[in-house]
Amino acid sequence: MRHYCQCIIFITLFLQACSSHTTKENADNIGNAQPGASDTNQPVNPHYRSQQEFPVNDNLNNENQPIVNSNDSTTVPSDIWQRIRRNLEIKRNLSQPAVKSRLAFYASKQQYLDRVAERATPYIYYIVEELEKRNLPLELALLPIVESAYQPFARSRSRASGIWQFIPSTGRHYGLKQNWWYDGRRDIVAATDAALTYLEKLHDEFNGDWLLALAAYNAGERKIAHEIERNRKVGKPTDFWSLHLKRETMGYVPSLLAVAEIVANPEKYRIALKPIENQPYFTIVDIGSQIDLSTVASMTGLSMKEIYTLNPGLNKWATDPDGPHQLLLPSSKAGNFRQQLSALPVSERIKWQRYEIKSGDTLGKIAGLYRTDIDVLKQANKLRGNVIRAGDTLLIPSATKPLEQYTLSQDVRKFNKLKRSDDGQQYTYTIKSGDTLWGISQSYGVSVEQLLAWNSLDENNILTPGDMLIVYTRQNPEIVPVVAHISKSGQQHISYTVKQGDSLWEIARRYGVSVEQLQKWNSMNKRTRLNPGQNLDIYVGQPPADV
Repeated sequence: MRHYCQCIIFITLFLQACSSHTTKENADNIGNAQPGASDTNQPVNPHYRSQQEFPVNDNLNNENQPIVNSNDSTTVPSDIWQRIRRNLEIKRNLSQPAVKSRLAFYASKQQYLDRVAERATPYIYYIVEELEKRNLPLELALLPIVESAYQPFARSRSRASGIWQFIPSTGRHYGLKQNWWYDGRRDIVAATDAALTYLEKLHDEFNGDWLLALAAYNAGERKIAHEIERNRKVGKPTDFWSLHLKRETMGYVPSLLAVAEIVANPEKYRIALKPIENQPYFTIVDIGSQIDLSTVASMTGLSMKEIYTLNPGLNKWATDPDGPHQLLLPSSKAGNFRQQLSALPVSERIKWQRYEIKSGDTLGKIAGLYRTDIDVLKQANKLRGNVIRAGDTLLIPSATKPLEQYTLSQDVRKFNKLKRSDDGQQYTYTIKSGDTLWGISQSYGVSVEQLLAWNSLDENNILTPGDMLIVYTRQNPEIVPVVAHISKSGQQHISYTVKQGDSLWEIARRYGVSVEQLQKWNSMNKRTRLNPGQNLDIYVGQPPADV
């Protein structure tokens, strides 16, 4: 009997010890329940580490610890959030004030998180798959929430683009092609590969510290390395929380930790994460060569919005003639599309127009007329330089549908962003010698940004006399310069209607001519008075020989 009692006491003490150990595990890491070795339906989790490997944080109360659902570890999750939840591994540092602040922010944004989940639906399964292939923590699948709210066309003031927000130079460094047709920074497959490669590099560079790696992804590795060295020289700690970084970065890392905490414990924060099926959304289809997206739409039954949403790296109305020759399509559509594509003649993939070069034409002018790019014309016609001759012909790739129907192309997105329904009529302006974008914008009462967007230009484009610009304006059409005639020399004749309060000096200044020229062209003298409604002839560019 005595031995029996001793045995009972021993077992009781043993169980109490086990219970005590469980309550002292780090709250940031509880909830990462792992499948047992006997679970044949669940793939082995490459991120699994024993809880004893994580340091214990005694500063956190038990009530802040995530609740573990033991059932989650024995079944294949049907929801991607469940899959991410069971494989979180980065310490979330819930006691840090910055994390608490960001946690309170996201916990109050149910509708925002709903929108993020909807936007993430086509992409997040693929990202999780790629993370697991590389043995990377699944918290990184949440990074696009912080970077771009999973908006594939997101663009920052620093010109970062895509869900992973690559700036142009970093994108090029990691192999993301960027040209007139295509921007790899927005390509879901290419940009994800580049982002994970970059994050792996940063993780190694900062000795396995994910918080420092994430800070470097936001601020640049040189900046983080510099701040670490500064702290080291004065004997300060060199962990993320001890560095002196700009406000954006000091909020960036806590934001990811806060989002991870909400994904780990949505019920605790009264958040209902919108379910996303834990299965592939798209299939990568090899298309072999360039194809018009309207052809893809007719073959698949997809809308242009659906095509661009899965292929946001496409800038224009067709894929890049030089590749990548692949499209992402809903998995349910891929097989039938492959069959139709194999039967489609190559000549029907893209529509071509033949243009006869006229005297005074330039590649820039022709590119402007057909809303294409000079390099595209040179490539299509195997031209080495910019010299063209009147009478020769050019092959010009052309969209089979009006450009406005390519609803999420770069041109339409920029146009829709800048042009409202009351922006007025469309005008065509022919550039003359000495023109500037600012001067043209002032003449039409629009912004330089609008001119750039409407004409697919950037600040570095050089204006070439004879090229044409598309302009939309709300001004009264009677006072907007109207192109009436362009001579072979490139001279432009404008018919200007005088408005109340006009003077010859003001009109001359607006169009870069002299008062004497206006008087000569319109048979006027110093005593002639202007009358509202009167038409004036104005010549810009090379003036008539008799003036």
